[in-house]
Amino acid sequence: KLRNAHEWCQVQTEHWMSDGCERIVVSNTFTQEWEMEYYYKIAEKFGYRVYSLIVENRHGGVNEHGVPEEKLEQMKNRFEVKL
Repeated sequence: KLRNAHEWCQVQTEHWMSDGCERIVVSNTFTQEWEMEYYYKIAEKFGYRVYSLIVENRHGGVNEHGVPEEKLEQMKNRFEVKL
């Protein structure tokens, strides 16, 4: 279902951009630069500026999506930030 969820998010984001929505927030589990490329491309196409926020888990909270702990560890290990 993950692939379908990402595809839905991309389609919806492009739809909202083509409709000229003033602000669009994409909340996703991006851990690597290439996962965000699509959003940067369509933002450029429609004249949007992209802001990235990195949410830290300093409170030791539980993820809301039921992602297994081993998957979270994999995501943590491949996390990259481009400054």
